[in-house]
Order: sequence, then C-alpha cells, then structure tokens
Amino acid sequence: MYFDITVLPKYLPYFLPAAWMTLKVTTLGILLGLGLGLGTSFLRISDKRILNLPARAYIYLIRGTPLLLQLLFIYFGLRSLAGLSAMTSAVLALGVHNGAYIAEIFRGAIVSVSGGQMEAARSLGMPYSKAMIRIVLPQAFKRAIPSLGNQFIIALKDSSLASTITINELLLKSQQLASSNFMMMEMLFIAALFYLLYTAIFSWLFSRMEAKLDVSNA
Repeated sequence: MYFDITVLPKYLPYFLPAAWMTLKVTTLGILLGLGLGLGTSFLRISDKRILNLPARAYIYLIRGTPLLLQLLFIYFGLRSLAGLSAMTSAVLALGVHNGAYIAEIFRGAIVSVSGGQMEAARSLGMPYSKAMIRIVLPQAFKRAIPSLGNQFIIALKDSSLASTITINELLLKSQQLASSNFMMMEMLFIAALFYLLYTAIFSWLFSRMEAKLDVSNA
C-alpha cells in the first residue's frame, strides 16, 4: 500500500481543533475521575458497611464492564432523560470510568501509609479528618503519582471512543478526512502523532512531579 508522506504537512493543521477537543475531553474526564476516585476511596476504606458497600459496588460495576458500553449507556440512556450533550456524555463516561480505577489507586496508597502515624495523630487529640488531610493524604498522594500518571495516559487513549458519539476528536477527524481524500493510513498516522505527542508530554510532566516530590522516599 502506497504511503504518501508528503501530504502530512498539508493536512496537519486540519487536526488542530480535533487535538484540542481530545485534550479537553481527557482533562475534564480525568478531573472528574479524580474527584470521584478520591471520594470513593474514603468510602472504600470505611468500616461502615453502609458506606463501604456502595463504593465496592461502583468499583465492581465500572471495572467489570467496557468503557464503550458505559459511554453508549450514558449517551443514549441519560441523554434522553437529562438532555445531556455528546460532550457532557463523553466527559461523564470518562470521569465515572476513571473514578473507579483512581479510587483503587488512592485506596492502595492510603492503606500503604503506616497506621501508626494516624494513631499518633489521634493520640495528640487531632480529629480523624484533620489527621487524614494533613498527615496521611500528602504521603498517599506522593505514592499514587506513578499510577495516576499511567491512568491519565490511559484516559487520553480512551478518549478516542468519544468518536462513537460524534465527538470530533482525533480519531473521528482522521476518518472524516480519509473518507474524502482516500488516504486512510496517512490520516491515521497524523492522529497517532498527536497521541504520541500528548503521551510524551504527560509522561514528562509526571516524571518531573515524581522527581520533585521524591516519591521513592515517601
């Protein structure tokens, strides 16, 4: 199959709006996932079954079903009930999906912090919530950074599924252009370049964050 590399500079600018859309969907989805994940991790480590069981059910349900199924369920199901736009549906699906995985990342990081530190803080009269925020969470966050970086990159690649609900991100843009110029491989190659660029940037940012916080000595 003939691959015309000379057309890449010509079509590259056409991908810029789609590249921005991919970044926006990914960022909003991961921010929502961080909030859901942190909150769910607190419920997950609770000794109260009324709090623990819903968190377990959420994590089991989301981790046990494909993201594409969740995306379509939200888009076609909740859209008719709540009038959600395609963009909102994509962000919500990515956020809910990533939240389940981030919850387990935070839970593992929190329980890895020595329980003696919480006991020492409590013995000094510090409330549980204050001890969690000031002593446990900073250490847990440092330990969670490598896994959070991986999850962010996974979320970036998962954002390509938004093309199934007409979000004009990189993958859909490559397919649209290929349908008119019949250069499928070239258009997919340009989309791949943007994904690789984003992945490289995110990997560098998280590696710098790890080095700055000195995760290995957490």
